[in-house]
Amino acid sequence: MQIVQNRRRFLTGLSALAGAGLARGRNASAAEAAPETTVARFAAAPGICIAPQYVAEDLIRAEGFSDFGFVAADAGIAQTEMLARGDIDFGIDFATALIIPVDTGAPIKVISGVHVGCYELFGREDIKSIADLKGRKVGVGGNLSSDPHIFVSAMATHVGLDPQRDIEWIVGEAKPAELFAEGKVDAFLAFPPEAKDLRARKVGHVILDSSKDRPWSQYYCCMLAVNASYAEKNPAATKRVIRAVIKSADICAAEPERVARLLVDGGHTEQYDYAVQSLRELPYSNWRDFDPEDTMRFFSLRLHEAGIVKSSPNEIIANGTDWRLFNEVKREMKT
Repeated sequence: MQIVQNRRRFLTGLSALAGAGLARGRNASAAEAAPETTVARFAAAPGICIAPQYVAEDLIRAEGFSDFGFVAADAGIAQTEMLARGDIDFGIDFATALIIPVDTGAPIKVISGVHVGCYELFGREDIKSIADLKGRKVGVGGNLSSDPHIFVSAMATHVGLDPQRDIEWIVGEAKPAELFAEGKVDAFLAFPPEAKDLRARKVGHVILDSSKDRPWSQYYCCMLAVNASYAEKNPAATKRVIRAVIKSADICAAEPERVARLLVDGGHTEQYDYAVQSLRELPYSNWRDFDPEDTMRFFSLRLHEAGIVKSSPNEIIANGTDWRLFNEVKREMKT
């Protein structure tokens, strides 16, 4: 498997920003046990909302990981399958994409929230709400296990729709954003920076913005997960990675321009202006305000109602989560 190393060092000033006290916990880091391993591998999946993992590279190395790298991966279920196999040690992914493998017994643990709200549901002008998706065509990409399909299914069940019967799902190789712009689908779920492009082109309108609209804005979008065996063998290392990622979320909130340049220089996106706007709008600093267990319970219930998972929310939480290290880091970094 090809390891994709980020050959560009952290932009000048970002590491200094963390060291200056924006991200807390340095004293605790020095006092606690050394990491049991120096290896930490993350998935290099597409998408700029997971910027904290790229910002975290220097911070993770500073935590004692000399063997750090990114592994090429697709977002969603494919990434969590890699995590379960041990091809990667950590992954930042959507809560829904983590719940599904937990339901099937995959050996992963969701260990931290990262940020709230990165997706926006776009629709034709005559579609005013999620309920109006009944009988409409919704583009979801390559297959019905994609993140957009799972997310929109969860939204549909929340307003009383049956996602299997009430929505016509359009799958295929064409990008849903392109199909929407061409008028071939009625709605689709946009992720940064797609939404910025559609707004600039005045295509459609936003039905739901998960960073602003309740109840979606009250739950984490992306969460940090770890291979269960890695976490069991390396608790001190796992805690240090959590701390680095959370510090990086704060950096994304405080320095969106520098982080956007890092993403462009690293090949994670092409449009600097769109990246800056996306980073400014995403509430990265809100990780302190929400309970990750609430997120897992909320989305587990939605997916259970949609018939996508069989386990109850309590079973998902018991089998696939561990918040102890996150809570420790949260207490250390409390202002």
